Amino acid sequence: MPLHGGRVPQWLGQRMARLGGIIAQAIIHHYGRDEFLRRLAHPFWFQSLGAVIGMDWHSSGITTSVIGALKRGLAPVSHELGLHVCGGRGRHSRRTPDELLSVAERTGGDATAWIRASRLVAKVDSAAVQDGFDLYLHGFFVTDDGRWTVVQQGMNGTQRLARRYHWLSEGLRSFVETPHAAIEGRQQGAIVNLTDQRAAPSRQGQLELLGDLGPDRIVHEVSRLRGGRTPLVTDTPFLPHLVMPEHHDVRPADVVLRRLHGALAAAAQCGPQDFADLLLVPGVGARTVLSLAQVAEVVHGAPCRFSDPARFSLAHGGKDRQPYPVPVAVYDRTISVMKAAVAAAKLGNEERLDAIRRLDRQARRLERHATGPALPDFIAQERRRSHEYGGRSIFGHEPPPTLEMEREG
Repeated sequence: MPLHGGRVPQWLGQRMARLGGIIAQAIIHHYGRDEFLRRLAHPFWFQSLGAVIGMDWHSSGITTSVIGALKRGLAPVSHELGLHVCGGRGRHSRRTPDELLSVAERTGGDATAWIRASRLVAKVDSAAVQDGFDLYLHGFFVTDDGRWTVVQQGMNGTQRLARRYHWLSEGLRSFVETPHAAIEGRQQGAIVNLTDQRAAPSRQGQLELLGDLGPDRIVHEVSRLRGGRTPLVTDTPFLPHLVMPEHHDVRPADVVLRRLHGALAAAAQCGPQDFADLLLVPGVGARTVLSLAQVAEVVHGAPCRFSDPARFSLAHGGKDRQPYPVPVAVYDRTISVMKAAVAAAKLGNEERLDAIRRLDRQARRLERHATGPALPDFIAQERRRSHEYGGRSIFGHEPPPTLEMEREG
């Protein structure tokens, strides 16, 4: 991901925390805590979650923002859910052991094991994987029964890039041999990765060097080996990967258009009448249902559905007006609908939350044959109507379009 600075404005950050927390609750309600941890460990889904809650869809800041939003949004219900978010960026990452200890005291969990895992994960990604990226973010998600996911991020200041590292305790057999759920980043050439299974002889050799030779002999061996050629590894299997582009705008190549058209068609068919009546939220029209359809996919979608995370930025825009300003009125209605649906489900009334699931299914069915506007036309229309939706960005509230802009549109 491109390495970006800046801050999320308070008016957006508060909404991201509320919507992120509600999405997490919906997933846990439908599929359980373990499934939510699996989602967090999937880099494509993680990126899509950040985009659907309004963070810049390709920026390094999406990692910080998602972890921060979930930490704030889930804090009031962490005891109820049995899920806790610790750590974060910079000084917050250094507080992770203390936060894990606090969680363990409240829940009876094994603080020693959690803290050991946190430190080992950080040490592996900073020392055993030497790829030119320096760690600066550590997010630790842990459940009452001791399962966890870790999301870390490193930066390469020279190349202005960031890379994410995802860990999942489920199925983890070793911290030092192929332990990652995913390492997501652009190919940087040769790296030192002592966690690769092919590096087992190297790991064993290092232990023998330390035990038998001592530091002076190690220096001698290094000097003797300098100038030797490193064999080129060519048998690395091809894996799906996600590289965020430099461009900030959302382009047709970034979006699977048939999926967008499916969501638009579902919004048109399920919109203003029956869906609004079911959910009992004033002002829910086709535009809000479009956002709900994309939120529903983040809750219910299979992993293969998240190959184009840029598409989810079309739900609630972005703070930098990319792909368009945040439609605050739509965002607030999305939060209201999801909050009401989750609250009702907790009381045993699944009807509203089931409506969200049906919306997702309808969008998938319709995308097989639905047609719609080209992506640039859709984005242009959203920008023209932005003021109607309470459009807002770091540049301020969006004004009505000028007469000249309307003619061009």
